[in-house]
Amino acid sequence: MKHGKKYTAASTTIDREKAYVVDDAVQLVKQSAKAKFDETIDLVVRLGVDPRHADQQVRGAVVLPHGLGKTVRVLAFAKGEKEKEALAAGADFAGADDLVAKVQEGWTDFDVVIATPDLMGSVGKLGRVLGPRGLMPNPKLGTVTMDVSRAVREAKAGKIEYRVDKAGNVHVPVGKASFSQEALTANVNSILHELVRAKPAASKGRYMMSAFISSTMGPSVKLDTSALTVAVAQ
Repeated sequence: MKHGKKYTAASTTIDREKAYVVDDAVQLVKQSAKAKFDETIDLVVRLGVDPRHADQQVRGAVVLPHGLGKTVRVLAFAKGEKEKEALAAGADFAGADDLVAKVQEGWTDFDVVIATPDLMGSVGKLGRVLGPRGLMPNPKLGTVTMDVSRAVREAKAGKIEYRVDKAGNVHVPVGKASFSQEALTANVNSILHELVRAKPAASKGRYMMSAFISSTMGPSVKLDTSALTVAVAQ
């Protein structure tokens, strides 16, 4: 693959054979983000799991301490007092049957969907619309709950969902290039430690295989996860 001058120049500052501590890696990635727009910083972690087995699935959600640097549109399926609570907490849209019908017609101008348990019978009908977009509410992710206020606030604050893919990788955004080094470092560490916590009991051997961060248009930087690997082993 042929890269541009900026990418090539940025690559010369990175030792491809070296695994960097998170703080140093973040500094290099920020320096290599030369695009005219505010590039997204992504984290990719390869885990030592076999996703084909149900007991080795890695999935969950974590609230990033410094958010993602973007506006999150939240849809809450709730009625009565719970609808009022959702709107008061900052939900962009809240309602019941009227919103179910609107989504069935193809409306998807939202980023996160939250629902109270009593409405999941109706929301379940939206599987074909919400499922492929990864938006179906799930009690394991905290998006099916009676505490809609908390769920809405967390979503607005930068709560992200993660899920291992078929190749054993977890790919998540961790912020923007305009974030301070401290903020990005805190976000990356938050996700890494969450993945350690989520290690399946059925996963044997090395768990944290490798991890890289990169900006949208820049080269990737390998992270030193040895300390996390030791933590998993303990």
